[in-house]
Amino acid sequence: MQYIDAFNHFFPKALWERIQSLEGAGKDIGKRMQGVPCIYDLDTRFRVMDEFENYTQIISLGMPPLEAMGDGQTALELARIGNDGQAELVSKYPDRFAGFVAALPMDTPEAAAREAERSFKELGANGVQIHSNVNGAPLDEERFFQIFEVCAKHGKPVLLHPSRNASMPDYATETKSKYEIWWTFGWPYETSAAMARLVFSGFMDRLPELKVVAHHMGAMVPFFEGRVGPGWDQLGKRTSDEDLTLVLKRLKKRPLDYFKDFYADTAVFGSKAATLCGLEFYGSDRVLFASDSPFDPEKGPGYIRDTLRILNSLDLSKEDMEKICFRNAQALFGLKSSI
Repeated sequence: MQYIDAFNHFFPKALWERIQSLEGAGKDIGKRMQGVPCIYDLDTRFRVMDEFENYTQIISLGMPPLEAMGDGQTALELARIGNDGQAELVSKYPDRFAGFVAALPMDTPEAAAREAERSFKELGANGVQIHSNVNGAPLDEERFFQIFEVCAKHGKPVLLHPSRNASMPDYATETKSKYEIWWTFGWPYETSAAMARLVFSGFMDRLPELKVVAHHMGAMVPFFEGRVGPGWDQLGKRTSDEDLTLVLKRLKKRPLDYFKDFYADTAVFGSKAATLCGLEFYGSDRVLFASDSPFDPEKGPGYIRDTLRILNSLDLSKEDMEKICFRNAQALFGLKSSI
């Protein structure tokens, strides 16, 4: 079996060094990531990858979003350094890195659209990574449409990554989130909310060819199928200050059908229950193997090993296993098949 890890993270050397010189979010992420060598050190990365046969990766940058580390020109500089570095890694180590997804300076949408074009045309990027909000702004603001439009035009997927921190409180009476609830429950909510905004805003109708991979097995959506389906079929029943039934009339499909159009990955931190739930919802044609390495307690191999163990324990046909483990990634990212 081949394995193409569709969602995992790495910082190219030049970007890693540049991040260390930044204040604010850049400085904070540098402090955190220093203890995870696998995310910036190639030798460590390769040693981890060597533990798994027939294993390659589609790489993307780690957190935080570039626009959180610096706005305007700084975010664009970081994007170009990161994308150039990822492209170089793919070119130099094709047996390790099957492809990469570009990072964008989302706080300047025009520049982000141009960087996406450059990454696709000049660097051979296989998609883009976009976070669930842009410094707090929702992705369905019209200024961001041009970015999704570029991806749809080139047939490249958007990998949707959650973004939220402790500054977003759990309760209105508080000023920060406690106990890392912002991550444990906040990130799945972030992804799900971003998916809903893309659906109900009409972005998906306007760009029917757009392909979006919702990180962590589609977040909350599979488990809440009843709310997403029959629940949202009644959109407007709970709202008195505006007529939301007009939204349903404007959409071309049932809300649930749009959510079924997303792709999802297996990065659920070793949960078999979540894997089964996601596979039941999306089906084998829309699920991609991914580990979210190197953020496991072992700082690299743990989530890869646990995810493979779960997949191999499922009662799936060889055809379905091949789809999940590598064929869906080949098709979605435009990779050449070796089998």
